[in-house]
Amino acid sequence: MSLAATLPSLTSAPLEQLWFTRCPVPTASGIAYTLGWLGEEFAADGLPLLTLQEARQLGHHHYDHQLPGLFREGGNVPALAARAAGSPSRLIGLTWIEEWQTILVRPGSGIRSAADLKGKRLALPAWGANRPGSIARAMSLHGYKGALSLAGLGFDDVTLVEVPLHDQEQAPNPNEGLQRLWSGLDYLVRGKVDAVYVKGASAADAARRLGLEVGIDLDRIEDPRYRINNGTPRPITVHQNLLDEHFDLVVRFLAQTLRAADWARDNRDGVLRILQDETRAGAAGVDQAYRGDFHTTLAPDLSEQRLAFLDLQKTFLNLHGFLEADFDLADWVDHRPLQAARELLAQRNQDKDR
Repeated sequence: MSLAATLPSLTSAPLEQLWFTRCPVPTASGIAYTLGWLGEEFAADGLPLLTLQEARQLGHHHYDHQLPGLFREGGNVPALAARAAGSPSRLIGLTWIEEWQTILVRPGSGIRSAADLKGKRLALPAWGANRPGSIARAMSLHGYKGALSLAGLGFDDVTLVEVPLHDQEQAPNPNEGLQRLWSGLDYLVRGKVDAVYVKGASAADAARRLGLEVGIDLDRIEDPRYRINNGTPRPITVHQNLLDEHFDLVVRFLAQTLRAADWARDNRDGVLRILQDETRAGAAGVDQAYRGDFHTTLAPDLSEQRLAFLDLQKTFLNLHGFLEADFDLADWVDHRPLQAARELLAQRNQDKDR
């Protein structure tokens, strides 16, 4: 008998509401939500599905993982930090999407390779209010490590210049909110630093707006280990309570996510249109950030390689003070829901073809 056929049924704690949150990046779960598939999936159970982006008073749960009815596909820095702090979350999937990880420089800087970073000033965002999970600082620091490692360099070979964080909510317009995550760009324009790590469509828009250029394109490096960062790999997590008491709902969520990944493979233009809303970026920024066949690799898995990459990220974050404590990654992972979701989707596709 298949695992999907033996799913536990709903038990003691009835749910009245499901929640979903994702980062402003390409995610199969975000596509499934935008296409209406997640809402349709749970409507038969009388369970409305709302996003944390629609309920700002609950937005902190995107980071603390304390909301039992929440599905989250987002950056690994807050997910790892929350788990290290004792959050009862479980890891049920990992994705890896190349998303324009680059080192930006001023035109005419002469920085064209990792070796050119030696002796340069690199912008490092200040610690955030929640020090263990300071996302911007963690991303920049690991981005620089990946670039410097290419040339056998380390942090002792450069000067890290701490720059203040901007308030994304105070951006002149909504599309510039995420651009302000990269607070060092203002310093770069004014010549106070020589390089800034960025990623994603909003950063591509910001670079174009400010007249900056790519010095080092990390996405072009063959070995993906140099791009391990907040979104590579990106975890899908749920509360332990949701797994224990509503396992079937978790499986059905993942089945719709896998279905959306299948849809994306044959609908690149449709994915790009969706991403303009998801990333809060313009068409040019989306097109620049998400290149090639990225749309064919949105499906989550829990492969040994992705788990090993996540373990390297966890080690880096712990070493540099972004986690309250270390923990065993294997104890965080639950392989069962994704296995059952694959079986459920296969069964549904088979039934549809009959």
